[in-house]
Amino acid sequence: MNNIPSGFNQDFLWGGAVAACQVEGEYAKDGRGLSSSDIHKYDPEINRGLIEKEGGGTLAEIQEAIDDKLGYYPKRQGINFYHTYKADLALLKEMGFKTFRTSISWSRIFPKGDELVPNEAGLAFYDDLIAEIIRLDMEPIITMSHYDIPLHLITEYGGFANRQVIGFFKRYAEVLLKRYKGKVKYWIVFNQVNLVPVVQFGSLGIYEGQGENMEELMYQAVHHQFLAAAETKALGKIIDPKAQIGTMLADCTFYPATCDPQDVVLTMARNRMQYYFSDVQLRGSYPGFALKYFADQQIDIKVEPGDEALLKENTMDFLAISYYASKIISAKTNSMDPNTFEQNPYLEPTPWEWRMDPLGFYHCLSQYWDRYQVPLLIGENGFGAIDNVEAGTINDDYRIDYYRQHIEQLKRCAEEGVKLIAYCAWGPIDIVSSSSAEMSKRYGFVYVDYDDFGQGSGQRIKKKSFDWYRQVIASNGNQLD
Repeated sequence: MNNIPSGFNQDFLWGGAVAACQVEGEYAKDGRGLSSSDIHKYDPEINRGLIEKEGGGTLAEIQEAIDDKLGYYPKRQGINFYHTYKADLALLKEMGFKTFRTSISWSRIFPKGDELVPNEAGLAFYDDLIAEIIRLDMEPIITMSHYDIPLHLITEYGGFANRQVIGFFKRYAEVLLKRYKGKVKYWIVFNQVNLVPVVQFGSLGIYEGQGENMEELMYQAVHHQFLAAAETKALGKIIDPKAQIGTMLADCTFYPATCDPQDVVLTMARNRMQYYFSDVQLRGSYPGFALKYFADQQIDIKVEPGDEALLKENTMDFLAISYYASKIISAKTNSMDPNTFEQNPYLEPTPWEWRMDPLGFYHCLSQYWDRYQVPLLIGENGFGAIDNVEAGTINDDYRIDYYRQHIEQLKRCAEEGVKLIAYCAWGPIDIVSSSSAEMSKRYGFVYVDYDDFGQGSGQRIKKKSFDWYRQVIASNGNQLD
């Protein structure tokens, strides 16, 4: 009754997270096929405050990107992690990392996605990478699909809108589970499964103009991803019962703009349609409010015999969360359209209009814990900023301030008994931005000398935040000054 936690457990995993498509480079090395990330072209005229989609386009535009010899596609280069991973991981180990989250590029393992036999050269890279993570005494957290779908599955099959792709993913997941049995304990099946339609191309493999009712097509593809995750969990129970298999949300918990009941109720409805993604995967069935929404919008999701039993019998083991900022909802200007929202006037913006809200971190984690009572894993949290190198150093006090305030709120959750697995700072080393394909949007504790066009030495430079995060880890979150 009186056993109140005083902070983070001793086995809490401090570390950081990246994605294969944003760091590896060598997009055609050792038989790797093209993926959805490889056609995200850098646009120097991009409106940073209003990014409506990440890559993609119509079939014609996809083919144009494939044939383009002049444009720059940053995710094809990343930060050259394919060759520098040992030195980069050594820097993370120097900070004291206890875990490292990354993803596996599906098209390195199955270049087209529909092959029967995996690409051994691609697997060999991940054999070495995972072995190095373990050698450095870090717990690998591996995402199976992080906006990196084989392009062939998109252009030829229509991505996850096609039920056949479930089988292709199951084959891929089976290879990974068998190959890394006993080496990888924590698997995230799909990155930020709810972050659609902004990344429906990279997440679901849906291209523009694919169907007459794109919203219906999107939710059908999401249903197929739910089934693919459940199939993965079913495989995991047989292949590696000790493995923990989870789902992941990008936190989109909104505040009402005012205490006007119209704002409050619309905000509740919007939040519930975010919870729907985790409700299905953690509770094992579609919630009534989602079914009512689909009926009201005349969205007909094709559910085949056995689907509901598969979901019910194979719920996820944990919930991973990415959290960066918060937004608000006004009934006067917004609707159930997930692209409609307002910025919070009480919070300060970044150049990308991501408004820092540490209390929002506490708020959303508390809601997830109360709702699901499953372990939470912070898969991403970080501060993207324009860093300046002055006399060979980067004084990023603004980043330290962001992390300090968010870790304080995370500790508050721990003290209230929320079961927490890990904290993965996003982009512990500078990487290509997922949303804008920039290098100048920097998150890392380590600076990487590349510009937005991939020019530079690639040199790694420790920022001021490097030593700060090292002391946070060494003190298990108790020393934040």
